[in-house]
Amino acid sequence: MGLSERIGRIKPSPTLAVSAKAKAMKAQGIDVVSFGAGEPDFDTPRHIKEAAIQAIRDGFTKYTPASGIDELKVAVCEKFARDNGLTFDKSQVVISCGGKHAFYNLAQVLLDPGDEAIIPAPYWVSYPDMVRLAGGTPVIVETHEENGFKLTPDQLDAALTDKTKIVVINSPSNPTGAAYTKEELKALSEVILTYPNAHVISDEIYEKIVYDGYTFTSIANCGEDILGRTVIIHGVSKTYAMTGWRIGFTAGDTGIIKAVSMLQSQSTSNPTSIAQKAAVAALKGPQEPVDEMVRAFHERRDYAISRLNGMEGVTCFTPHGAFYAFPNLNAYMGKTYKNTRIDSGFDLAAYLLDEARVAVVPGDAFGKKGYLRLSFATSMEEIKKGLDRIEEGLGKLKG
Repeated sequence: MGLSERIGRIKPSPTLAVSAKAKAMKAQGIDVVSFGAGEPDFDTPRHIKEAAIQAIRDGFTKYTPASGIDELKVAVCEKFARDNGLTFDKSQVVISCGGKHAFYNLAQVLLDPGDEAIIPAPYWVSYPDMVRLAGGTPVIVETHEENGFKLTPDQLDAALTDKTKIVVINSPSNPTGAAYTKEELKALSEVILTYPNAHVISDEIYEKIVYDGYTFTSIANCGEDILGRTVIIHGVSKTYAMTGWRIGFTAGDTGIIKAVSMLQSQSTSNPTSIAQKAAVAALKGPQEPVDEMVRAFHERRDYAISRLNGMEGVTCFTPHGAFYAFPNLNAYMGKTYKNTRIDSGFDLAAYLLDEARVAVVPGDAFGKKGYLRLSFATSMEEIKKGLDRIEEGLGKLKG
């Protein structure tokens, strides 16, 4: 049986592939330090788990409405009002099976063949492939370390065309941790509004994981006009250490949300009933566990960035949010070890895994050659050990 042309447009997720390989090596008894996984190493807070257990005891184990339960939609609306000063009705919210599912749904309902989606690079690895699966064309706009890995208004204006249907904003960003100020978002919104067909997908999944007094702002806060063109995707995975629970949510224009709900009714149906109840507890319950987690990430970030910038030939941008370091290792391109030559981030990541027993994700997978992504969502002990191994491994490269 021949496979569809559609599936041939995409590749497996590199981040999941790295995590899987590291886990397989650990299962074989190999001591691997993994910086690959994009998930908190903390356990889901107890009150959230208890809510799920209670849901099971209460028999809340049947189908729910395909777009999610009203209780969770209301909690999402309350979250946006409380945290962001944004007013949404529950008819403007759909609950999905994670943030990735939320973006996939939007690509499917917004894009036709020939439509363009502007994606700043470095980008989360799945954005371009999900655009391609919907028949759209990813338009990759490269950002630069010296500009804080942020899209500028001039870059955006040069990329926008009458075919542009989506502009992707991910702040704080995976993989760089870059985060926009309100003034920067306002400037981008003014450019977007000159193109009547362009919508913004604002991926705000790392909203709560920020450092150094940074104040999160959504582009939807930049005026009524851009609010009407913005669809926000979010979820509980990162903020509440709930990656495996698979609950995301989308908020925006009623017509778009209705279309997403209809699509979901014919694809996944509802997200897991029990996980929805847990997400209600996450959004409405005590937030102190989030603060504790962010304090730990902040300490790890400071250590990891300091260590990386102290390595010969390495520079590393200091992230404003998320839990990733994105060091520049272009100085090591062209170097060799025994019969191994490093010509790309993929080569360097493979070398570090084989030689140093450290799993990282190549920056090439995020649209930026010569970089690596390291997740510091792991213990300080593992971070220290892994960075020691990376420094030793880089020291063996010659040329």
